[in-house]
Amino acid sequence: MRRQIFQLKVSLADVTPPVWRRVLVPGGYTLDRVHRVFQSVLGWQNCHLHSFDIGGVQYGVPDPEGELTLRDELDTRLDAVATKGGRFLYTYDFGDWWEHDVTVEDVFGADPDERYPVCSAGAGACPPEDVGGPFGYRQFLVAMADPGHPEHESLRNWLGRSFDPSTFDPGRASTLARWLS
Repeated sequence: MRRQIFQLKVSLADVTPPVWRRVLVPGGYTLDRVHRVFQSVLGWQNCHLHSFDIGGVQYGVPDPEGELTLRDELDTRLDAVATKGGRFLYTYDFGDWWEHDVTVEDVFGADPDERYPVCSAGAGACPPEDVGGPFGYRQFLVAMADPGHPEHESLRNWLGRSFDPSTFDPGRASTLARWLS
């Protein structure tokens, strides 16, 4: 039997322009590997905590103090908790609270000539780390789009590069995802 591949559409909630990625992930990946794929293809830098909410159960890195009740993502395979047509949430950065809606668009047998994971499509640039969640990102975009805005120069210096919210590089996203395999 061929490995099962899950086609997932990961959409960042509450941002405009839309930010989403379509990724093909082996069903045998544990959720910690799925997390690393999401970080890679979206453009996050894996600097913050995260969790998955699948069927009302929270998965992530167990909290040593026991304040967060999370099942260990290292012990949970994607194919054990997700099914075709299903949906779940992936939250990154509990301070900025980036919620990602994840849809299992399809499940199919692996192509023996393909290396997985693969980012097959997407749109929009990932917001910068620590920009302040969806609200802060909206303010950031306003300031960055207006050279006369009082915060334009300081935000540009903080970011250290130009920023186009509509940019998505599928080749770079797939290369990063394959690096994880």
